[in-house]
Amino acid sequence: MPEKPEVITVANYLKNRLIGREIVNCNIYWDNIIAYPTTDEFREKIVYQKINNIKTRGKFIMIELDDYYLLVHLRMEGKFMFRNELDEVTKHEHVEFNLDNGESFRYHDVRKFGKMYLIEKDKVNDVKPLSELGLEFDDKSLTKEYLYDKIHNKKLPIKTVLLDQSIITGIGNIYDDEILFMSNISPLRKACDVTLAECDSIIKNARIVLKEAIKAGGTTIRSFTSSEGVHGLFQHSLKCHGKNGEACLNCGEKIIKIKVGGRGTYYCSKCQK
Repeated sequence: MPEKPEVITVANYLKNRLIGREIVNCNIYWDNIIAYPTTDEFREKIVYQKINNIKTRGKFIMIELDDYYLLVHLRMEGKFMFRNELDEVTKHEHVEFNLDNGESFRYHDVRKFGKMYLIEKDKVNDVKPLSELGLEFDDKSLTKEYLYDKIHNKKLPIKTVLLDQSIITGIGNIYDDEILFMSNISPLRKACDVTLAECDSIIKNARIVLKEAIKAGGTTIRSFTSSEGVHGLFQHSLKCHGKNGEACLNCGEKIIKIKVGGRGTYYCSKCQK
């Protein structure tokens, strides 16, 4: 699943292709992609809206239109494709936006897990889904005191708690492993046992890891690529995630893979006690 760096990579790619374009038609081939409003309202409201900016909030791409924000969550395998409007729509292209330059901007999703919301601009931060999100990793309000206050009464593993988007938004499974590895914290530690100093380490390493991943264009693994012809390179810099059986870069002990909260988790049992 794409995390914050991948979402930023997609948004930056789309900026170069979409800003200034007007949506002149919309076709929806799989209704469940549209989370809000109804598909008929979505189709009616988005036509003749100009694309003015593209940014992100957590794992959501925010496409700013004249009167609305189009929010897109890519989930497991969502991506965008650009085609000629006369090109045949393929099996996994579920939402099509025809643009004023003759291009067809299409949402492609093999698993059909992605979601789109069309929300009035002045309400977008006050209603779901954005109203449920926590702080961004680079928000100045994200301090060790903030994190400690959010987690000190939680008995779940810290690995699971860091995936909670209502605390810090944008961190997913891959970068969670990397952050805890760099912080020398076991993913099995109860969140309530993590100290204030360790919260400070988590925040500092989250910023290091995510900023480096953004520079590298995110991580391209398994089925995820940001968009057509857009591939991240941070997978070559991963220190822990996906390294099952390989030597730890710090101590030489083998990295092991376990399940934490149902998620595949990689860590060094010697460094991350």
